[in-house]
Amino acid sequence: MIFRTICGIYYSLFSKQRNSYKSVKCITGFYPGSLTCYSQSLRHHSASNPVHKNGSRDSNERLEYLGDSVLNTVVAELLFNRFPYKNEGFLTEMRSKIVSRESLNDLAIKIGLSHIVQYDKRAIGLHTKNSIFGNALEAFIGAIFLDGGFSLAKKFILKKIITHIDLDTLQHVEKNYKGRLIEWGQRQNASVEFDTLEDNSRKQRIFIIKVLINGDVLGVAEHISKKKAEQLAAEKVSEHLGIKL
Repeated sequence: MIFRTICGIYYSLFSKQRNSYKSVKCITGFYPGSLTCYSQSLRHHSASNPVHKNGSRDSNERLEYLGDSVLNTVVAELLFNRFPYKNEGFLTEMRSKIVSRESLNDLAIKIGLSHIVQYDKRAIGLHTKNSIFGNALEAFIGAIFLDGGFSLAKKFILKKIITHIDLDTLQHVEKNYKGRLIEWGQRQNASVEFDTLEDNSRKQRIFIIKVLINGDVLGVAEHISKKKAEQLAAEKVSEHLGIKL
């Protein structure tokens, strides 16, 4: 840690990339040992370049995969210790609320990560932009893991991310519109169906969800995440039918 700090201070003062070092330090609270993985973690697919003949690009997608695993592990341990008498279903739902794309996107904005994410604004639609910063946050956690190991990534998550979340309040927040709509259908003896279509004609695959009640389409939504599209469509139908969470 001391060696990383010394190197970080040196590079922040004399490197051509000193502004990048300072940006990472401002968000994490420590100087990066190597800037390479952090730079890649902030590079969206739309701003990336090919690096292999198989089509691989220097985007943050692989780091996002790594960071997602680290984040889920840290959050799972935190909730396990924080709520010792809650069952597995409660813990799973709480973790889902914390690591949801919407939550991570908001957290990325709160810690200032959104200001340094690289992406092609001309190629990014509304649905992609609504998740791009959350994806970058996961990739950023992956970069911290590669740079300083699990303990440093865990420290960042607990000190810089979780502190923005009120766990006591969050446990009473219910946003599972799909689940509530299905329960409503069972009580009303009504058929509730979620019809999924995939649009591969755009730069990123989009899921289009139609909600049918007794065969009639009452809500349609689309998103790059299938789960998010289902929740958005279910929310529209719930509002239309006057179903309150």
